Amino acid sequence: MTTGDPRPAGDDTIYHHDQAENLPVHTHHDAEVLAEARAHGYWRANLRVLTVLLGAWAFVAIGCGVLLGDWLDQFRVGGFPLGFWFTQQGAMLIFVALIAIYHLWMTRLERIHGVDDDPDAAPEQPRR
Repeated sequence: MTTGDPRPAGDDTIYHHDQAENLPVHTHHDAEVLAEARAHGYWRANLRVLTVLLGAWAFVAIGCGVLLGDWLDQFRVGGFPLGFWFTQQGAMLIFVALIAIYHLWMTRLERIHGVDDDPDAAPEQPRR
């Protein structure tokens, strides 16, 4: 404990932002500490996002480009066989699209769980 700390000695309460020195301006998230259940829910949602997006990336890069490439070659995109297109260009375009989807999805998730850095945004209510 520091000398200027208003808490009594031996008090094991949760740290609060307003009791520290030289910290940034308060946001709407400083009023509460992220509860264990809420943190667990955020982490599960985060893992779900990563699983879905990495699964889509692996399917496009490995599935469409390598494993299904010969079968997809019977279709054409811009005059090129589809399997070749996925291998040379499609997987990269899908990857860039997945980055944008990840950003939008995680921004929404952070607002729902109250861990975003935007001081002007109000927390959203999760859909059930």
